[in-house]
Amino acid sequence: MSTRRAIALSFLDRYAGLVIHVGSSMVLARIMKPAEIGIYSVVMVLLSFVAAFRDFGAGQYLVQNRFASEEVMRGTFTVQAGLGLLFAMALALGALPVARFYAEPEMVGIMLVLALNFLVTPLMAFPHAQLVRDMRFGTIATVRFAGALAHGSSAISLAWLGWGAISLAWANLAATLVGIAVTAMLAHRPMFKRPTRHGLKPVFAFGGTLTVASLVTTLRTGAPELLIGKLQGMTDAGLLSRAQGLVSMFQQLVLDAVGSITTPYFSREAREGRPLAESFCKVLELVVGLGWAFFAATALLAYPMVRVLYGDQWDDAVLTVRWLALASAAGLPGLICYAPLVALGALGSVVKGTAFAGATGLLAAAIGAFHGPVAVAQLLVPASLVSSAYWLYLARRHLAFDWPAVNAALGRSTSVALVSAIVPTLIVLVLGWRPAGNSLLVLLVASPAALLFVLALRVFRHALWAELVRACQSIAWLKRIGS
Repeated sequence: MSTRRAIALSFLDRYAGLVIHVGSSMVLARIMKPAEIGIYSVVMVLLSFVAAFRDFGAGQYLVQNRFASEEVMRGTFTVQAGLGLLFAMALALGALPVARFYAEPEMVGIMLVLALNFLVTPLMAFPHAQLVRDMRFGTIATVRFAGALAHGSSAISLAWLGWGAISLAWANLAATLVGIAVTAMLAHRPMFKRPTRHGLKPVFAFGGTLTVASLVTTLRTGAPELLIGKLQGMTDAGLLSRAQGLVSMFQQLVLDAVGSITTPYFSREAREGRPLAESFCKVLELVVGLGWAFFAATALLAYPMVRVLYGDQWDDAVLTVRWLALASAAGLPGLICYAPLVALGALGSVVKGTAFAGATGLLAAAIGAFHGPVAVAQLLVPASLVSSAYWLYLARRHLAFDWPAVNAALGRSTSVALVSAIVPTLIVLVLGWRPAGNSLLVLLVASPAALLFVLALRVFRHALWAELVRACQSIAWLKRIGS
């Protein structure tokens, strides 16, 4: 499969999943209380630390391995299944102590349901790694779409029936079970392998380093909600969670789609001995160009976006959204560095980068949590800036890219973001930061920003413009074939 087709399928997957996620979030935000969402979000943050160890990097080991031999396959599944069982037991045993620590009895049931989810996840994770290695992103998109539908419909139905926070846990399990069933029908890959005691050492050697990096990243992203939940209460934790959910739409829409392609893509390039500097600069320009325009609009139009997506009971999350958007924009260049470093096997630099970013993020969260969600988001802005600079420094040591090329890519992306922000800025100047009236109408008034975005791509010769032209040419070619 060509890289462009893989990217197109991955984006189609994320667009479809985002539509379902946004739709279900809009409904759930109006059914569930902030405290209920806060309880579930705190549990999920706690579980994300366990999830960092879930397959100990075994899936990525299979993806980047030059030879997917039977020993490699069996070793990968053995690690995934063994850790799934171990952590399912750990979650079940830890449910009561965690609930007592936060004084929230609902957490017990939520953690027991999610423990069951951990137990069955290897049956999907193992064939998924094989599909990623083969770059079968069409099949992956179908599986993810089916899982997203199962999650959204289950969560809304159970929440409507009054099940509260545990509705989201059952929805998680439903998504996994549906994903396993669809994978079994479409993947034509083994769902499991006979466990073995051999071939485990290289899996753990590779996965151990990535797991440390993943754990630090999880700690950095999850610490704000954990600290806010303990120091300020579950309502503030729910507000922070919703704010992060809105800002993370870009990650679901772009970063996850690009990330699912870049790791196997850079791994293939590295296996074939090709230099990665030029590819890295292009990916950087593509992602940052989209990201900075999105985050600029989010920061300026946070109030009508929150109103439309979640309703007026979440108005207190608006200011947090604005600062989180700025922090996400500042951290975006650093996030692009992870995949090429993993592809080159520069795991030491991966650990250094994640450790530095984790330390700065934790410091910001620890100080800000004493003052509330807004303070946390504000302090994450300088922390993200410093982290991005350090990631780029590490990446240059291995990729040997030219700073002028990176600066040019960032400069074009900055220009595009500024032009696309003209309409949202005018709305703020005329109507204020919290426009009165119909919020959906305000967002419709802001829609010309998309046209300015495309125009800016053309004027500043941004890499995204070339990709848009190719996409339009491909669509025109398909129409001619169809006629």
